[in-house]
Parts: sequence; structure tokens; C-alpha cells
Amino acid sequence: MKVLVFVKATPNSEKGIPAPTEELQKMFNDMGKFNEKLVKAGVMQEADGLKPSSFGKRLRFSGSDTPTVIDGPFAETKELVAGYWIWTVKSVEEAVEWAKQCPNPMPGEEGVLEIRPTFSMEEFDELATPEITERNQRLEKEMARRKKAKAKVKTKVKTKAKESPARRSAARKKPKPTRAKSRK
Repeated sequence: MKVLVFVKATPNSEKGIPAPTEELQKMFNDMGKFNEKLVKAGVMQEADGLKPSSFGKRLRFSGSDTPTVIDGPFAETKELVAGYWIWTVKSVEEAVEWAKQCPNPMPGEEGVLEIRPTFSMEEFDELATPEITERNQRLEKEMARRKKAKAKVKTKVKTKAKESPARRSAARKKPKPTRAKSRK
């Protein structure tokens, strides 16, 4: 089962990146350790922090009209999200057990995590026509193919970055072979 775990925003998180403090450094260190546990257990699929809503946009849809674009910041902080994880777990209860191990994501204030299970396509079987099902399967395959290709590129870049500077320098300075001129 896939769940999204939201880190709810606070007035302070809406101000942007705070000045470094010991408390904040400790949270980042503890959060790093927590994320390592999630990855090692095969739970965490993705995670990120979000910029404040002042960087965001909302689109409001009303009927078939063109959506209205609303610039951030957005007023209700308690409705906003400051970060998220995507976890794969066996149940919501397992997600709750993992979330209980999370350090407070908002040092010095009340941090709130919200866990929301995602729907699977099977849950929409009664609504989905064969064409919709086929399209979703095709899109899933295409996303997996692109993700795999992107991972390959990242691996190549990391491998290149790991080469020693001396080796890279030697490769650049290697003289080009010269051809002997033929005598006629």
C-alpha cells in the first residue's frame, strides 16, 4: 500500500529557510537518521520539503470555465503542507508506527504529520472503461521507462564524478596519435 505522509506547515515554516540553530541542526541530523531507517526498510520511496506558499500557485476550477490562477501566499497555514514522504507499507497502522519514530519536523513548535493512503487503479474498476485502463497501464510503463533512463544518467554522472581528478586530468592531456605522412 502506498501512503503520502504530509508534514503540515507552520507560520515559521511559511517564512522560508530559518537561520541555523542548534535545535534545527539536531532536527536535520535526527531526520537524516530517520530517513536512513525508512530507506533501509524499503519504506521510503520519495521525500522532499516544500518552499513556502508564497512561491506557490493555486488553480481554482469552476464548471468548464478556464481555471482561475491564485498567487501565494495562502492564508490558512494549518491547511498547508511543508513537506512530504511517499511510503510503501503493508497498512496504515504500519505507517503510523513509522511516523511515531519521526523526530518533530518543526523544532520549537508543534509539528503535525498527516498520513493519507492513495487509491489504487483497481479501486476505480467500476468507473474505468477498458480504454481508460489501457491508457493508465501504458502511462505507468512509460513513467517506469523514464525513471529507469533517468537513473541510468544519474549513475553515469556519479561514476564520472567519482573518477580521480588526476585521472580526469590525464585523460584530457593525453596526446592525440599522429599519422605518419606517406612519401611519394
